[in-house]
Amino acid sequence: MTGKVADIWTAGVFVRVFLNPRLRPRARRAVASIFYNFFFCQYRAALLRREPVSRVDHPLDEKIPFSPAWIKIYLDFVAFWVRTLGFLLKNLGRRGEEEAGGFLDSMGRLYAFAGEIYRKNLSTTRRPFYIRGFRFLLIHLFDPHLMCIPSLHVMVVILTYTRFASTVRALDTGAAFSPQVRELRRGALAITEAILYVKQHSVNCVAAAMYAMTCFDRDRFPPEEAERFVSGLFSAGDEAEGPAAGLPGIGGEAGEAVRSHIRGLYRHFLSQGETTPEGAPEGGWTRPLLDFLASAPPAHKK
Repeated sequence: MTGKVADIWTAGVFVRVFLNPRLRPRARRAVASIFYNFFFCQYRAALLRREPVSRVDHPLDEKIPFSPAWIKIYLDFVAFWVRTLGFLLKNLGRRGEEEAGGFLDSMGRLYAFAGEIYRKNLSTTRRPFYIRGFRFLLIHLFDPHLMCIPSLHVMVVILTYTRFASTVRALDTGAAFSPQVRELRRGALAITEAILYVKQHSVNCVAAAMYAMTCFDRDRFPPEEAERFVSGLFSAGDEAEGPAAGLPGIGGEAGEAVRSHIRGLYRHFLSQGETTPEGAPEGGWTRPLLDFLASAPPAHKK
């Protein structure tokens, strides 16, 4: 009983989790963390603007065309991790329930972790005012676009595919679920590319998110895996068979330039200061990102 993770019914997972007395409290904590650290804090910031707001665009963003066709993939990032949760519950029995609980705990901690940056320095990018289509209209209505570094889209999808891969390896089921590991990695790459194609983030945001994930969970996302992840962005091969197949995109020299910049900036963040055994810079993991934001030009209030 395997199949694709993409075949899992997202709404059914919500029902199953909240009807489970062991998972329900952990789900509530995760949802509370998500809403507080992202939605509440962002809307409060949009209204009060007490924190500095940095503009974090990069000239390489211009090499990536605005491509509205990618919007469905961009908006799939929540369903992406929820379906993965459902796949664990469906295929791993009682152990799947235990792993699902740990997954929910990690997701809640992840949002609080990223919030350590947002509460000190907000960030934004230039995005086109494009409201043709209901999905884009929703984005412009409900997304103040003030929490770009680090990108939670990228952090969430990296957490999802790396945690799933480590789970099936720990249960000696890695071979049986290797197609799903590849599927989730392709999906994570596609969503990461989508945030750039729909102009919700800059290439700088991707590098910052990868650095944040290495600090958050170095065992699952060490520098070696980060380098491998970057190599899969905007590249051909089996990734082209994933959810982004057939969509317009860059490659060649433009793709290599983007990969090179993300890779270099990720390495730069890691190199800032001495590191602890856990991999975080002395003075806290946030210091390299806050220094970067402080050096970026301020965004003018509208």
